[in-house]
Amino acid sequence: MRTLLGVVVAGACIGSVAAQDSKVADELAKYREALADGNPADLLEVKGEALWAEKRGPRNASLEQCDLGLGPGKLEGAYAQLPRYFADTRKVMDVESRLVYCMVTLQGFKQEEVTRQWFSKPGKESDIEALVTFIGAKSNGKPINVPAAHPEEQRMAKIGEYIFYRRSGPQDFSCAICHGQDGKRIRLQELGNLTTREGAGTAMKTWPSYRVSQGAVWTMQRRLIDCMRQARWPEPNYLADSIIALETFLQKTATGTVMETPGIKR
Repeated sequence: MRTLLGVVVAGACIGSVAAQDSKVADELAKYREALADGNPADLLEVKGEALWAEKRGPRNASLEQCDLGLGPGKLEGAYAQLPRYFADTRKVMDVESRLVYCMVTLQGFKQEEVTRQWFSKPGKESDIEALVTFIGAKSNGKPINVPAAHPEEQRMAKIGEYIFYRRSGPQDFSCAICHGQDGKRIRLQELGNLTTREGAGTAMKTWPSYRVSQGAVWTMQRRLIDCMRQARWPEPNYLADSIIALETFLQKTATGTVMETPGIKR
């Protein structure tokens, strides 16, 4: 009788928790929807558009001839097809590494100069974040398309997959511990299952995103680097191949889902 009662009580508790979780998820969805009507990232997108066309740097040139994979100056859908292999660098590059490359080769900046403030700080916005927000918005409504068909893209996707599942650091943690199953949450934040197209798509299609808790727009590089920091892994350098490899794996998994950026996050 005790066992039966225990099962009944446990079942009731599980049902109650599930109902509560569903209610919390619904309220969070309503909260994000309300915030999206006035997404502060829209202002950064306008700034990025101005920076794209502005003549700057030692060569007094704009970025309008920057080739993000679809040809010089072609931005529509470019973000949704990155990372990809570029013959001129013989490397797989994401939007940020390619953007920095263009700032160096077209505008004459030194790499250490343009990456000195690759993310925003209180009272000082990042030009790179503004440009990435502008470029990302040009893929809004476009499907993610990173099939990783080139041998170098395939190699990077494999490395990214290895990083995703590799347990490391003092807590013996991996990306997959948080993002390898359905229905997980940390505090009030849902943890998507990034091993599925739907889960990876939900994560990837909304970056760059405005983070309410930080009061700033974050790019995908910043998000992944911070994830590794929180997992107590050695923090990768900005534009590290390991981050681009992880992006390649995740974008490949998310291929077919439709971009909705800039997003808005907790």
